[in-house]
Amino acid sequence: MTRRDVLGAGAALAAAPLAVTALSRPAQAAAPMLGTALPKHYRFKLGTFEITMISDSEVFIDGPWPLIGKNAVQKDVDQLMRDNLLPTNKYRPGFTPMLVNTGRELVLFDTGNGARGFVARPHGGWLAAQLAPSGFKPEDIDVVVLTHGHPDHIGGLIEDGKPLFPNARYAIGGAEYEFWSREGGHSGDLEKFASLFRDYVVPLAERTAFLKPGNDVVTGIRAVESHGHTPGHLSFHLDGGGKELFLLGDCAHHHVASLARPDWHCVFDVDVEKAAAARTRIFAMLSADRIAVAAYHMPFPSLGYVERLRSDGYRWLPHSYQLDL
Repeated sequence: MTRRDVLGAGAALAAAPLAVTALSRPAQAAAPMLGTALPKHYRFKLGTFEITMISDSEVFIDGPWPLIGKNAVQKDVDQLMRDNLLPTNKYRPGFTPMLVNTGRELVLFDTGNGARGFVARPHGGWLAAQLAPSGFKPEDIDVVVLTHGHPDHIGGLIEDGKPLFPNARYAIGGAEYEFWSREGGHSGDLEKFASLFRDYVVPLAERTAFLKPGNDVVTGIRAVESHGHTPGHLSFHLDGGGKELFLLGDCAHHHVASLARPDWHCVFDVDVEKAAAARTRIFAMLSADRIAVAAYHMPFPSLGYVERLRSDGYRWLPHSYQLDL
């Protein structure tokens, strides 16, 4: 049955006389429009761990081309969007810090945009305000882990000139810290990012552990090498007593384009070829192991699975209820 058939049948039914006269009601104003409402946090169990995803922004940005697929032809990127019922000129990336309660420590992965990240307030930088509605206080946080040093991941470290998490210790890749902390090593946008890093992260160095791939942050949380997006970018494998989750970080920036074509370059990647190789390697592992994935820039709550397609690409399967069982 075609769309015309369906709509035509509905129109014919609507034109038929009603068998029962509707009850009259006094004239009154219509209920007010309340505006769009999306969840700001999402919590689930991972074995013995309890994990909370927190939304730091719901902003739409231009793209995906040329932000994703800058080495591709625009019409190919646009066609992929149309094939997936998506607009070609706008998309909504997630910005999703993740809190892990291991039963011993409360571990925060990434801190959102804060006051100086990529997405200006009030459109982003929500983590500080969303902690209490999610059930937490800043002083509850024991460890803050930074997957990498971009402003939308470190921007929430400082509020009103002071560390937001007064009792926390910190962890970041050693190669990542070395890249962003050095003076005079960058220009253009990279220097803007490095300047924020020196303001926000370097003063915390005495309380910071510098990770290498394979290091444990705490029991059950291990760093995994995924360099390319930035020189020391890390992903993390979580094992909550037999239940697994892979924290992807910024290996992917679009839930369709980044997976369908991992070879497409992203303008945010410092080393585009190394980032593409990391995507390809990690997607192959995730699709084979069929474990759950948390990915910072996937649509909120930024949870899902990676499935291999018959082609060389992959697709993102959003979480429904698998982790609630």
